[in-house]
Amino acid sequence: MIEVRELTKRYGRTVAVDGLTFHVKPGRVTGFLGPNGAGKSTTMRVILGLDRPASGEALVNGRRYDRIRHPMREVGALLDAGAVQGGRTPLGHLSWMARANRIGLGRVVSAIEQVGLAGVARKRVGGFSLGMRQRLGIAAALLGDPAVLLLDEPVNGLDPDGVRWIRELLRGLAAEGRTVLLSSHLMSEMELTADHLVIIGGGRLIADTPMRELTAVRDVLVRSSRAGDLAGALSAAGGTVTAEDDGGLSVRGLDPEEIGDLAARHAIPLHEVTPRGVSLEETYMRLTAGLTAGLTGGLTGGGADR
Repeated sequence: MIEVRELTKRYGRTVAVDGLTFHVKPGRVTGFLGPNGAGKSTTMRVILGLDRPASGEALVNGRRYDRIRHPMREVGALLDAGAVQGGRTPLGHLSWMARANRIGLGRVVSAIEQVGLAGVARKRVGGFSLGMRQRLGIAAALLGDPAVLLLDEPVNGLDPDGVRWIRELLRGLAAEGRTVLLSSHLMSEMELTADHLVIIGGGRLIADTPMRELTAVRDVLVRSSRAGDLAGALSAAGGTVTAEDDGGLSVRGLDPEEIGDLAARHAIPLHEVTPRGVSLEETYMRLTAGLTAGLTGGLTGGGADR
């Protein structure tokens, strides 16, 4: 588990994280969202002991990162896929990391195979594409077989097959009971991958909620050759029915199964029954509206965009 408690971090006069509190629980993928400059990268750096907070704390399994004896065995992280010397090979790079962290060299081979780099394990990283570097960064995060993972924009540079692979990998790791914190700007991919969302803005918590509550069904679009009869039956059953310009009916208060059963009881044909929900992108834009301009202005006085 990751616990962030009343965390505050400043860079000069700029407050990057402001009294932030949230928990990342095992067994699910938690998406970490926010506009540029919201404090996501800073929070992840504090969790990993790379930055010191002004106040508050960030704990991994009840301890600060710098107090974990063999950190790579407990926590795997990808913050910057480009932070590898170009003259190294994946095999050499990961072998060095394994020795430094007392990890068996067998894990090096396993991690390389797991991320699909076995064919280039002895080639220099300097010739790698961004997607291949991302895979190497993920292999490094997985090297110690950790129970906790923090990944910042892991699908950057990956092709569609790679994006699908990382999605299935993260969901599989969560299903094994691991704690997964995923930061990304790709709303469509986050909607497919994350079970839970933490959204921040201006360094403060905006939302901490299951994905399903942010993307719940708004209404059900129904079409029938007997729209009038169907509307009457749906209204009588407690639904709120609104006729749409193209002849469809918008139904609230009844789920698709209830609508189908009701139509069958009245022998009313159905041509379409489509649940319509609010997308994650729509919800995110509503929650963070107006934050970007404020964040940009607030960061011009000094301090990095984090």
